[in-house]
Amino acid sequence: MLIADSGFAQLSYPDSSMPTDTPRLFAQGLLTDGLSNRDFTISPQGDEIFFTLQQPHFVTSTILHIQKKNGKWGRPEVAAFSGRYRDLEASFSPDGQMIYFSSDRPLNDTIAKKDFDIWRVKRNKNGNWDKPENLGSEVNSPKSEYYPSVTKSGNLYFTVEAGYGKGSEDIVVCKPTAAGYSKPESLPEDVNTKYDEFNAFIDPDEQFIIFSCYGRADDLGHGDLYLSRKDKSGKWLPAKHLPVPINSTALDYCPFVSADKNYLIFTSNRINNQLNNGQTKTYRQLQTLLNSPGNGWDDIYWVKFNENW
Repeated sequence: MLIADSGFAQLSYPDSSMPTDTPRLFAQGLLTDGLSNRDFTISPQGDEIFFTLQQPHFVTSTILHIQKKNGKWGRPEVAAFSGRYRDLEASFSPDGQMIYFSSDRPLNDTIAKKDFDIWRVKRNKNGNWDKPENLGSEVNSPKSEYYPSVTKSGNLYFTVEAGYGKGSEDIVVCKPTAAGYSKPESLPEDVNTKYDEFNAFIDPDEQFIIFSCYGRADDLGHGDLYLSRKDKSGKWLPAKHLPVPINSTALDYCPFVSADKNYLIFTSNRINNQLNNGQTKTYRQLQTLLNSPGNGWDDIYWVKFNENW
């Protein structure tokens, strides 16, 4: 289905059923199929999507890629830069020429990495992806870094288990320098708290940020989505809890907002109500439900983005 918006590229999503104010499964049967599928990014040109397929207990984690050719979306394939190590959380740069992601791959062929770092892969002149590069010790630490999100200014936001943080996980920003990046700075208390803040999507113009947090008083269960905006002076305002039914008693995380600000796409492990409706089911019915979205593994959802959140 073609979606046009003045000032933005025409985007064609691999889903013929457009979202409303109530979250619905995204691209069911393609990106959402009963396996553990999570996180999402689409190229500014609207012709490439990356997401992550994981196994239970984080045994494997692989970035998948689907591409639109001749106006039609193909089937998921393992991304050219993934498949060997645990990779996740791909994110396009605003110009579409780089992918940032988290990985536990080794820094070289002989030394194994035990934690997750932020990596970057560049598109070459032929349109293919080059060899991934680690962003170095200014960005990465002996702890794990996750969920990179990049702005038009080049600022890099991500999650880190920071000893200097306000909680066990914080959202931090590194700013570009002539030599690479500045040291990470933890976002202020209006975003980060003593609880776990993680998986932040940053508006490319840095006017808002959407992230997950576990443990706040208004958390409905296992982690909810929150939004903070900047005021006219550029200060982050206190984060607001996104409303039900976007948030649920399940884990709701991995947010992504389309460039035209029309849609919020996120991950949730909420349960299909048919599984726990109190009715007896046949073995075949259970098989079907447990091999379909809503079985308790991660699924990808989308919903209309509301500028008034």
